[in-house]
Amino acid sequence: MHTCSLHQTLEVVTGSLVDYRQLAAHHYRDSCPVAVKAVFVLRPKHRLAGLGDKPAGAIVYAMPSPRVEQRRAATGGVFADFDRQTQLSLINRNVRCLARVVIEPRFRGIGLATRLVRETMPRMNVPIIEALGVMPKVNPFLERAGMKPLDEARTPRVRLSHAELIEAFSAIGIEENRLIDPKSVQETLNALRPSALEFIETHIERFLKSHGRRRVMPAGLERTRYILGKLTHRPVYYIWFHPKLEVTLP
Repeated sequence: MHTCSLHQTLEVVTGSLVDYRQLAAHHYRDSCPVAVKAVFVLRPKHRLAGLGDKPAGAIVYAMPSPRVEQRRAATGGVFADFDRQTQLSLINRNVRCLARVVIEPRFRGIGLATRLVRETMPRMNVPIIEALGVMPKVNPFLERAGMKPLDEARTPRVRLSHAELIEAFSAIGIEENRLIDPKSVQETLNALRPSALEFIETHIERFLKSHGRRRVMPAGLERTRYILGKLTHRPVYYIWFHPKLEVTLP
């Protein structure tokens, strides 16, 4: 089927988490987002061969995280000059987070992800949409849809907790250029003296403290892979400003 004709057979409609879960396994993060506010799907206007009534794609919007370091730079600090409670209230009122975009694999590469983002951001009726992602570095569909990546020069390259752990690894002889090789790092950890092992374990526990159930992961290669993935795959911050809505402040 020609790309243009396929687009014409699909429409963007309000969906639900049930729709998203039908596609979640095709997303690089298959866990369900939290604090979901809206789901939209690309649904066939008529039954398509091999798809039936299932959605061809889904997008999920959630409430924003209160602590996103890049937001201040991207918004010019518009929420900064308030007490914490007021700041949180303003962020919740004015911002939504684009949490997931997933396209059924057979329909990728024809601009459907871009279409989903472009058509649904205005429907959220908030001044600001933001997103954090690693995959858009590879497939810049967010930029094609109108979102702007935060200028790298204004982006904090490493969170404080990341920097502390990277420095701790360096202190035991594991330099940053080795943090892409989990097996090598694990072999070094396994060979550490007790005092050095206790030192790095303290820093690892501190690093994982805010990582939910991951904070109790047992030491080993799986945990090392997870940690290094967090240290080396830093997401890009994207932002979109509604052309007709302004941020509402007290």
